Amino acid sequence: MTTITARERLINAAIEAFAEKGFAGTTTRDIASRAGMSPAAVYVHHDSKESLLFTVSIEGHRSALDVITRAAASSTDPIERLRSMVYDFSLWHADNSRVGRIVQYEYHALSDEHRAEVATYRRSIEKTMQDALADGVDQGVLDVDDVPGTAFSLLSLGVDLVRWFEPGGSRSADQLASLHADLAVRMARRT
Repeated sequence: MTTITARERLINAAIEAFAEKGFAGTTTRDIASRAGMSPAAVYVHHDSKESLLFTVSIEGHRSALDVITRAAASSTDPIERLRSMVYDFSLWHADNSRVGRIVQYEYHALSDEHRAEVATYRRSIEKTMQDALADGVDQGVLDVDDVPGTAFSLLSLGVDLVRWFEPGGSRSADQLASLHADLAVRMARRT
């Protein structure tokens, strides 16, 4: 049995509260209550509510970057690499839609310094996709005129899932990730 630390309870409580009420509508008292702690306990681990939001955001971005980086390294075949990257990135966003929703919609609530740090992860994710597309173009397998725009569009397929995906809907996370991967390959493959 794994014991959840106080810090993890706070992060989980923050995710629940931010997902339900948004950053502006959430108080540290609400987060503490959901974590089964006193409001003062929040400040033992985080100096502000914004610090909790930053932790959720940075951990979410690190996880998404790890997913797409591993997918990019999964194959040297440009088609299979693209399929894997779009599939895994979309699946991550469906499986983590609450965190993704917070990361996307509460980005503006981060301090300038924290927003700049999160932006480095976003740029790394985009660059990973751009590099994979450019490699496929160089190998003559992919036909992509606008690598940055195409990378952004393909990543947006997964990111958009956080806006509307709910488990138990008409399509599973796997079905949607497969659809996105197939669409990506059809859009980028040289004919």
